[in-house]
Amino acid sequence: MALTNRSIQVDRKPMTWLESIYLWNIVKGMAITFSHLFKRRPTISYPEQTRSFSKVFRGLHVLNRDEEGRERCTACGLCAVACPAEAITMEAAERLPGEEGLYREEKYAARYEINMLRCIFCGLCEEACPKDAIYLSQTFAPANYGRSGFIYKKNDLLIPNPLTEPEAYQKALGEKASKN
Repeated sequence: MALTNRSIQVDRKPMTWLESIYLWNIVKGMAITFSHLFKRRPTISYPEQTRSFSKVFRGLHVLNRDEEGRERCTACGLCAVACPAEAITMEAAERLPGEEGLYREEKYAARYEINMLRCIFCGLCEEACPKDAIYLSQTFAPANYGRSGFIYKKNDLLIPNPLTEPEAYQKALGEKASKN
């Protein structure tokens, strides 16, 4: 007794001579192969064309700035604590007199690194940040030849200054609107 009524009895009749040489099956397989010659190719020519990603795609990390060009990161360490892969390394430092235009708060991240070989692109660092200093952009990680090329330092992650480079700043923001 079958559990479902979908079972089909297998036909065990002997094969004919045409079926035994498998010529018909070869012709059907070649027809499928030749039909693919007239279909659109699924690959893209990468440098000339770019692939479109969904709105919820999480790519490379970006350290954000405010409208005055100051770094938003206050080196609280919540992103590093929230990271399940322990990919974020950070060292805090105190702001010196005269550096008010560089950093938003008294503390800033003197060293900020993300090991992209460990990162699982979960977005928990983005959610944990109380200052909206880090977000995952719409760009993907480029290929590299060595392990050291996948460890992004603060200068690699920092968004361009909106006062000195407004076009590059808007391009780096991409689809994400700056959260204030």
